[in-house]
Amino acid sequence: MAKVHHSAIATRDVEASLRFWRDGLGFSVLMDHTFEGPWPDLFGAASPVLRSVFLGEPAGPESGIVELVAFDGPAPPPPPVMPTAPAEGFFLLSLHADLDTVLGRLAELGVGGEPKVASVSGVRLAVVRDPNGVPVELMDEMARRNLETMSGADQGKDGRA
Repeated sequence: MAKVHHSAIATRDVEASLRFWRDGLGFSVLMDHTFEGPWPDLFGAASPVLRSVFLGEPAGPESGIVELVAFDGPAPPPPPVMPTAPAEGFFLLSLHADLDTVLGRLAELGVGGEPKVASVSGVRLAVVRDPNGVPVELMDEMARRNLETMSGADQGKDGRA
């Protein structure tokens, strides 16, 4: 079975994205490197040079990696305005977080926009946007516990808790 390695976000402004992802959400920079490759052939990029910044948790790389990608040369045109309703294709990135701490940091930094906060089935969540317009769903610890319960991770070998 294939496993997710990382999710990549193209950005015009790496520093603004780092303020959101590193300073606001608390991700650590795992790698910051420039690569030359066949990006025009693979992705239709205007340049064979890109900067790649991997962000994640050094002690838990299996927790997921967010990559910021900035291509060398002129910036591509901005994407169309994000729809206000779900559309086919990419929807959002969802993260576990201490909501009060993270939302406070984002507000202090002036990034993420006005969070939309709700409670769904006992899970407190908030939706913010990164500087590139990517919707980011932040879910509290109850979401992790709910997933463990639904997946049977908290059950014994016989399937009983």
